[in-house]
Amino acid sequence: FVNSQWHKNINCPKCSSSIRHRLFIGALQNIKEVSFERIINNKDILHFAAEKIISNLIKDKCKNYKTADFLRKGFDLRLNMSNMAEVQDASFDIIMAMDVLEHVPDYKKALEEVYRVLKPGGFGIFTFPQKDNLLETYEDSNIVTPKGRKEHFGQEDHLRIFGDDISKIIENKGFHLNIVDESKFPNNIREKNVLFPLV
Repeated sequence: FVNSQWHKNINCPKCSSSIRHRLFIGALQNIKEVSFERIINNKDILHFAAEKIISNLIKDKCKNYKTADFLRKGFDLRLNMSNMAEVQDASFDIIMAMDVLEHVPDYKKALEEVYRVLKPGGFGIFTFPQKDNLLETYEDSNIVTPKGRKEHFGQEDHLRIFGDDISKIIENKGFHLNIVDESKFPNNIREKNVLFPLV
């Protein structure tokens, strides 16, 4: 898992990539447990809300690469992450959803669905905004205006802001966590690739 920080997802001035993209790419290149060889090469991958910067990097290395989105056009599949009835059990080696769960009305059901359609030993790769020092995930279904959501959740279309409890919530859905953040990298790589929020 790669965690981005609420209101600190700073773009790189050189390439306009966000922290979550650079952390993910840095992990593929520098961390054995989540390297290209382990989680990308010759794998069946389903990528929700696929970003071109990531798609262009990995799609030619996969065995089968599919993109999905529920609301937007231009993706291979139109899928509701919380109800993927059209996808059979154990269909994909990897499911990627980078900064998606905060938009999904029933994110816990989405986690269950991801677990269902992953092959045994597969990986769910998630990034999400997480507020520092927030113990419990904060959501309120009564907050429906873009202004209210931005004030409470950090962005106009977010439905929650994740707290420290998200790790336990994910584990309770059957996953074993491998958390990747800037602390996993040597200082020179952190600084070269801007793998930390700028404050």
